[in-house]
Amino acid sequence: MGRTRIEAAFAKARGEHRAVLVTYLMAGDPDLETSYQALCALRDNGADLIELGAPFTDPMADGAAIQKAGLRSLAAGTKLSDVIALAARFRQDDQTTPLILMGYANPVHSMGYDVFAQKAAAAGIDGSIIVDLPPEEDAPLREVYARHGLSVIRLATPTTDESRAAKVAEGASGFIYFVAVTGVTGAGSADPAAIAGKVAMVKKVSGLPVCVGFGVKSGAQAAEMAKIADGVVVGSAFVEKAGDAQASGRFGDAPPAMGSLARELQGAIASVRKS
Repeated sequence: MGRTRIEAAFAKARGEHRAVLVTYLMAGDPDLETSYQALCALRDNGADLIELGAPFTDPMADGAAIQKAGLRSLAAGTKLSDVIALAARFRQDDQTTPLILMGYANPVHSMGYDVFAQKAAAAGIDGSIIVDLPPEEDAPLREVYARHGLSVIRLATPTTDESRAAKVAEGASGFIYFVAVTGVTGAGSADPAAIAGKVAMVKKVSGLPVCVGFGVKSGAQAAEMAKIADGVVVGSAFVEKAGDAQASGRFGDAPPAMGSLARELQGAIASVRKS
C-alpha cells in the first residue's frame, strides 16, 4: 500500500497543477500526544506527505533545531517502537496521507530490518529516509522493503553528478529528496536558480518525482522551490514550533502553530501553477 499512497499524493498534486508539500515533525517532541495532534493539524492544513522523525543520539545530518527536537523526544522516553505506534494511531483515521519515517540506521538495525519492515508496514508507514545508509549499503533493507511494499527514499545533493544520480536512483522508489544546500538541516537557504539544472537532471535520471528541502522556512521560499521541483520539504520551521511550546510549557500550542504554517506554505505552493 505504501508506494500506492505516495504515488497517489503526487498524482493528485499533478492533477491540480502544483507541487506537493512535504512536512516534517519529530515524533515525541515535546511528547507523543502532542505529536499525534500535530500530525492531524499538518494533514488538515495542507500537508500532502508527512515525514515522521525518529530520534537518535547522533543525528549527524541535522541542524540545531532538529537536534534539539530529537533531544526533547529522547528526554521524553521516545523509542523507535513508539514512533511506529504513533504512525499506527494516525493511520486508524487516515488511510490516505503518506507517512515517511526519517531517521538513522542504528535504531532500525538494532530492531532488525525484517522486524522493522513488518512493523512499519503494519502501522501504515509508506517508506523511509535513512540518512546515513547509502545505496552501496542498503541492499538488505531494500530486500525486506520490497516484500512489504515500502519505499526506499534516497538523497541527492548539489554535488550529485549524473553517474551518482543513477546510483542513487537504483532501487529507490517514491521520490528523491534533493538536499538544496550542503551542510545540515536548517542551515542557510538555497538559490533555486542555482540548483534547477541539478534537480531536472536527477528527475530525468531517476524517473521519480524530486522534492527539494533544507533551508525552506517561509511561504515565499516554498513558492520559489515549487517552480523547479515536484515537491517542497519543510522541517526545521515546524520543529521550532514544538520547541516554543515546550519552552512555554503550553504543549497544546504546537499543533495549531504547525497547522498555521502548513496552511501558509500550501497556499504559497498552490499559487505556482505547473504545466
